[in-house]
Amino acid sequence: MSFNLTLLTQMLAFAAFILFTVKVVWPYLLRAIETRQKTIADGLAAAEQGRKSLEVSTRQSEETVRQGRERAAEVIAQAEKRAAQMIDEARTQAKEEGDREKTAARAEIEQQVARAKEALREQVATLAMAGAEKILRREVDAKTHADLLVRLKQELR
Repeated sequence: MSFNLTLLTQMLAFAAFILFTVKVVWPYLLRAIETRQKTIADGLAAAEQGRKSLEVSTRQSEETVRQGRERAAEVIAQAEKRAAQMIDEARTQAKEEGDREKTAARAEIEQQVARAKEALREQVATLAMAGAEKILRREVDAKTHADLLVRLKQELR
C-alpha cells in the first residue's frame, strides 16, 4: 500500500470534519440532549408530584365522602327519632283528647240523667197530687199544693 496524497487529503478532511464536529456540532447536540434530559426530568418530577397530589386528593375526597355519609346517617337517625317522637306526641294528644271527650260525654250524660230524674220527680209529684186530690175529692189551695210539691221533691231525692 502506498501512502499517497489522496490518503493524506482524506485524513486531513476527516480530521477537519472531526474538529468541526467537536467544535460546532457536538456542543449543539450536548445542549439538545441536556435540554431533553431536563425536560424529561421535569416531566417525571411533575408526574410524581401529580401522583402525590392525586393520592392526597383521593384521601381527602374519601374522608369527605365518609364524613358526608356519617352526617347523613346522623340526620336520618335524628329524623327517625323526631318522627317517633311526633308519633308518640300525637298518640298522647289523641289519648288526652279522647279522655277529655269521654269526660265531657260523661258529664253531659250525668246532667241529662239529673234533668231526667228532676223531670221524673216533678211528674211523680204531680201524679201524687192528682191522686191525692182525687182521693180527697177536694181542692187543695195553691199555696198548700206548692208546699206539698216541694216536700215531695225533697223526699224523692
